[in-house]
Amino acid sequence: MRRCCKLFITIVNCYRASSPGHQAAPRAVAIRFDVNSGVMASRLEWIPESLYNSAVTTLVNNYPIFQKDVRYLPESIAFDILYQLYKQNKLCFLGLEFYDLDVFAKISKVKDKRHLLHHCFQAVMDHGTQTAHLLAEAYHRRCASSSPNTTLHYCSYEYVIPVGISLGNFLSDAGWFRESEKILLSCLSLCRKMDDYKHWVSALECCLRLLHVQHSYCKFTEAMETLEETKLYIVKLTNVGHSLNLAGLYSEFSSLYSCRSQYKEGFHIIRAEFDTPCTAKGSPDRFAQSHVQLCGQKGLFPSCKTAYDWAMQALMHLNSNAHPKSIIDVLRQASKACVVKREFKQAELLIKQALHLAWEHFGREHPKTADTLLDYGFYLLNTDSVSQSVRVYRKVLDIRQNVHGGNNLHVALAHEDLAYSSYVLEYRSGRFQNARDHAEKAMQIMTRLLPEDHLLLASSKRVKALILEEIAIDNTDKEQEQRLLQEALDLHVSALRLSCQAFGEMNVQTAKHYGNLGRLYQSMRRFKEAEEMHLKAIDIKERLLGPEDYEVALSVGHLASLYNYDMKLYEQAEQLYLRSIAIGTKLFGEAYSGLEYDYRGLLRVSMEMNKTNQVLRYTRVLEEWRQLRQRSLREGHDASPFTFCVCKVPPEDIYTYVTSLR
Repeated sequence: MRRCCKLFITIVNCYRASSPGHQAAPRAVAIRFDVNSGVMASRLEWIPESLYNSAVTTLVNNYPIFQKDVRYLPESIAFDILYQLYKQNKLCFLGLEFYDLDVFAKISKVKDKRHLLHHCFQAVMDHGTQTAHLLAEAYHRRCASSSPNTTLHYCSYEYVIPVGISLGNFLSDAGWFRESEKILLSCLSLCRKMDDYKHWVSALECCLRLLHVQHSYCKFTEAMETLEETKLYIVKLTNVGHSLNLAGLYSEFSSLYSCRSQYKEGFHIIRAEFDTPCTAKGSPDRFAQSHVQLCGQKGLFPSCKTAYDWAMQALMHLNSNAHPKSIIDVLRQASKACVVKREFKQAELLIKQALHLAWEHFGREHPKTADTLLDYGFYLLNTDSVSQSVRVYRKVLDIRQNVHGGNNLHVALAHEDLAYSSYVLEYRSGRFQNARDHAEKAMQIMTRLLPEDHLLLASSKRVKALILEEIAIDNTDKEQEQRLLQEALDLHVSALRLSCQAFGEMNVQTAKHYGNLGRLYQSMRRFKEAEEMHLKAIDIKERLLGPEDYEVALSVGHLASLYNYDMKLYEQAEQLYLRSIAIGTKLFGEAYSGLEYDYRGLLRVSMEMNKTNQVLRYTRVLEEWRQLRQRSLREGHDASPFTFCVCKVPPEDIYTYVTSLR
């Protein structure tokens, strides 16, 4: 068998030597004649199978014979053989190979075909095997048997630690966060055993990836512990003169703050949690030592109190030496932070720079491009370019489905974002079936993959509940209306409970859930409860975001609607509408879509209060708004979100450009 493998390698090497770059063989031409007329019917062109591909196909067709010898082949050849197994739907063989930690570690080194590895991996997972879990268990066992001084290569720290970082990173990219976390924690435990420069570098890389996995999977308590340990390794490496990618580190800190919705008061909450040094399980002294060391590192860890602050610090440290992926991620996160801060010009600059880089370095169908488009859709949705955001989210879903298939967490999140943007787009038309389909698909996938009390379910439940409420309102069948409203209520209550458990009362996400409950109670004609929920939402949002934030305007407008249409508190409603209009106009301009509901509300209030002059005034204002809106929609409809001019800015100059736009 070894002889066969050597022969295969010899043939392949000879082929590569004669055909640099895997150039296609010359075209062969065949002429086909029409039998009846004797006239030449067409010219057929075909490319004979290359020697390399023929060898791969032959080996796969006889795989049981050669199976044990695949691991001895070079990485790229082994990958091509396993990918051919996937293409021929031989998933049982493929699954057996993927169970082997060393085989998977080998093929994962083929970086330029990583997206194809995602295809294979998801196919095996969908086939019913627990490949991610088995790999995590295998790596955990390997760590337990590893030693820094062993002569066995596969059990040495030099082999096991890089494999853990690579495998954990792959599973994170593939959407299997729980298994990724287990691998990275096992890897980090090895790094901790060796208190030297080389292992500090590995530990920092491991911590950074672990931090991303934990906050992406909403394990915020664990992420906080990882954050503190990350800072410890930053200090150690800085003290010995090691050059760090501070931009990437600070950007990941910003992402953690964003996930926790810590826009105003995040920093001191985090510090308070770490004032007690015994936070890491099994290591009560490590964070006490960290706390002492960090106190003298003001320059490394500025007093950043928000996700926005950390994002700006990341931009300040950005440079061209960083990997394109890291630069893109820094720009993406900074753009999201600017959107939340309502600095839309800055957000536009950042996300378009990120998208341009993603297209340039990864192409249009790569998972990193999909991640960047997701944040581009977030920017468009929050700048009232709803139809364009729907097109972008649809593209994200297409890419992620092509890469990951259907039963994947990344795909579920794309369904959810498309569901919500479609709901916003069709709010006036009432055509919610498409939004409902995507919301239900998101929940179906998440329910299959996540524990029933997982925080990621809160968002998908919220989106589905919003859609069901609107469908219920338009339903003429009262019995069905009540059933839909009750289902929406159950979803909202469950989402609120999950949010309170994760974030507590004083959090923007919790406030949003209170506001959604307020709207639903209004639809259910439970007006006092609706008022209570809206007032709670406004109070929390004002404390966290300030009195002139978009989220505050949204809740103020909802309370105005309750007072106007159901509680007949017209004077209070009028003041609330005016406040909502002032905030909306300031942030989004005179053509902002949300102004329609406020102007209509003011018109009705004026009619009910017999203010004739105001009726005439708001009738005129509403008509002017319609004209502006139509013009804006025509311009937006004609423009493709994927076609725009961007002046490429060097990473070192990004921060200066951003600050100049303020």
